[in-house]
Amino acid sequence: MNRYPVWKYAIILIALVVGALYALPNVFGEAPAVQVSVAKPTMKLDAATLARVEDALKSAGIAADAVSLDGTSIRARFGTTDVQLKAKDTIQKALNPDATDPAFVVALNLLSRSPAWLSALHASPMYLGLDLRGGVHFMLQVDMKAALSKRAESLAGDIRTNLREKNVRHGGITRSGQTIEIRFRDAASTEAARRVIQDQFTELTTVETPEGSDIKMVATIQPVAARKVQEQALKQNITTLHNRINELGVAEPVIQQQGLDRIVVQLPGVQDTAKAKDILGRTATLEIRMVDEGAEARSAELGTGPVPFGSERYLERNGAPVIVKKQVILTGDNLTDAQPGFDNQTQEAAVHLTLDAKGARIFRDVTRESVGKRMAILLFEKGKGEVVTAPVIRSEIGGGRVQISGRMTTVEAADTALLLRAGSLAAPMEIIEERTIGPSLGAENIAKGFNSVTWGFVAVAVFMCFYYMLFGMISSVSLAFNLLLLVAVLSMLQATLTLPGMAAMALVLGMAIDANVLINERVREELRGGASAQAAIHAGYDRAWATIIDSNVTTLIAGLALLAFGSGPVRGFAVVHCLGILTSMFSGVFFSRGVVNLWYGRQKKLKSVSIGTVWRPDSDNQVTTN
Repeated sequence: MNRYPVWKYAIILIALVVGALYALPNVFGEAPAVQVSVAKPTMKLDAATLARVEDALKSAGIAADAVSLDGTSIRARFGTTDVQLKAKDTIQKALNPDATDPAFVVALNLLSRSPAWLSALHASPMYLGLDLRGGVHFMLQVDMKAALSKRAESLAGDIRTNLREKNVRHGGITRSGQTIEIRFRDAASTEAARRVIQDQFTELTTVETPEGSDIKMVATIQPVAARKVQEQALKQNITTLHNRINELGVAEPVIQQQGLDRIVVQLPGVQDTAKAKDILGRTATLEIRMVDEGAEARSAELGTGPVPFGSERYLERNGAPVIVKKQVILTGDNLTDAQPGFDNQTQEAAVHLTLDAKGARIFRDVTRESVGKRMAILLFEKGKGEVVTAPVIRSEIGGGRVQISGRMTTVEAADTALLLRAGSLAAPMEIIEERTIGPSLGAENIAKGFNSVTWGFVAVAVFMCFYYMLFGMISSVSLAFNLLLLVAVLSMLQATLTLPGMAAMALVLGMAIDANVLINERVREELRGGASAQAAIHAGYDRAWATIIDSNVTTLIAGLALLAFGSGPVRGFAVVHCLGILTSMFSGVFFSRGVVNLWYGRQKKLKSVSIGTVWRPDSDNQVTTN
């Protein structure tokens, strides 16, 4: 009656082993480390950079516990903070010989002390949030009106170009806020312009009104198109912020959308708010220039001669010098989109650019006159420019669509498109909220949160053992198993643990034990009714299940509502709350019944169970089952 099949015990064993493995990294704590990331968006970290870091440490006689290339950063872990500081200076000098123009950002960080075999299993500890680690918090307001006005300005220029090409006469095109006003002297011109706008600019709606002897046409961006412009502006700003914050060396920054026009930026471990503000408010610009291919320029590229007058020297991604002319053909203001793709003829990776009407006209004229010559695309940041790519012009390029290809992988094409698309902010932003949390306060929060969870668990376990005896001990074991599973799931998801999350963890302990209380009381009720011990255990678990489901589902609905509509600390609480409910249902019913079945299920002539005092309502006496 009360026996589990082998496969159920196998599930419990697997859950226990996996939970222990993925919760274990949180026990080892963090070690001082040095993190290396790129300071320039056109540069990349590779095995050669990793070798330079290792050689620099070896030459300085500094022993690192571990040095690895992890995604977009190189991380070196050390035993003490003194060695960490010495290693930072050594790596800084090796990678950035010119301190005025650093190619890499070398920053102090903290890394998990987990052994290599755990890291090989991709077992990592939970990230600590801003309130537990310290750092800075910004709330940024995106100026959506400016984004729409910028789009309207671009559309006004495109309309002017299209009407000129179609020979449609007008009395002037002006932009007023987010609307475009066009004046005409006769109805025929108005009708011709309306047809052009309907065919070429589907995102606009037009309204004609008489104005004296003229006709005024007012074009406005449709609500759906306006929403799309706002969404793209917000996404581009978030992508740009990700690129910029890499310079700060923050391992796990939080950059997320809040509402329709706000962005939350949390930088754990960063205490220099002035530096953070400088990074967030930085502007980047894109320029397209022609490459100087004269004899003097060739000599300058080889380093055997000076840079010719009217030209400048810049570096490509691979470090090769390029001599470009000072005359700017186009800027990033003329670029409306950049997407990775493939060359239709060679099937090589390529980047497809979309220019506005003004940029398309200029680009068509320049490419017609410069077939066979190289054109450089430069990205300027903090007054310093780098060549993203310098392709050869094969033929005249019209229509506002430009393709960049040649010696480029799909990853490089995607990165180049990202740089061109997100080199600058799509709309201006303003910091409307700023908070700084010190590391000492974060450490105090960790200690208080850990103590609350620990003492909460101890208090619940003592009460359950005293009141329900052996069943109470089993309930306490299942509660510990629930806490283990919760920490493991949060670690596997690489969730960021915040102070509200620790509060939710303490609350989950009280809520998780509720299932065992319902089961234990149901077993007592069956014993009071005269059922045998085995029948009481079986009926207690079966009949309590419906009540447990109802109570947990209703609580889960409330948690999902917090997760869907909440933000910031509320969402941190809701994530742990919802996961805790799911793990408590597994541990409180499936796991605890497995332990009970293992202990009592093999006893065929079971006369009593250790579940504390069973009060009989029809007698003044009570029966203590042991």
